[in-house]
Amino acid sequence: MIVFVLIGAAGLLLLLLSLVVGELLDMGDGALSGTSLGVGAVVFGAVGAIVTVNGLPVWVAYAASAVVGLIAAGLAQLMIRRLSATEDNASISLVGVQGTAVTDITQASGEVSLDAVSELERRLAWSLEPIAEGTRIVVLEHQPNSVRVGPYRPEA
Repeated sequence: MIVFVLIGAAGLLLLLLSLVVGELLDMGDGALSGTSLGVGAVVFGAVGAIVTVNGLPVWVAYAASAVVGLIAAGLAQLMIRRLSATEDNASISLVGVQGTAVTDITQASGEVSLDAVSELERRLAWSLEPIAEGTRIVVLEHQPNSVRVGPYRPEA
């Protein structure tokens, strides 16, 4: 039983490190990650300990642990792939999106609140011309950390 406890503890440590520090292992071009390997080892240890405590033969414990551990690692990797493929990682152009100047905007600083569904927080902004707080704006250029804006001028 000590083998199952040690493998489970090592898996838990790998899982925690992968979640806190980031992926420590990434084998087979994303086929197996440290997180899924940690999940598999934790499940392997837990199933082995449960089977052993219930008095079943050791070979049953190893077989059951291997099968259930592999299934758990596979499911974890599948979930990781699906989560990494979500729209959260997609880059979205904000050019043309309207919003409101939350602070006065200058060539060096400012903040805006954009009307896009994907924008939940304020965004750093700058403008070639001064824009007063509360003015409706439109995004003219989207950079990774900020947006260049101009006053929104509806066509009359």
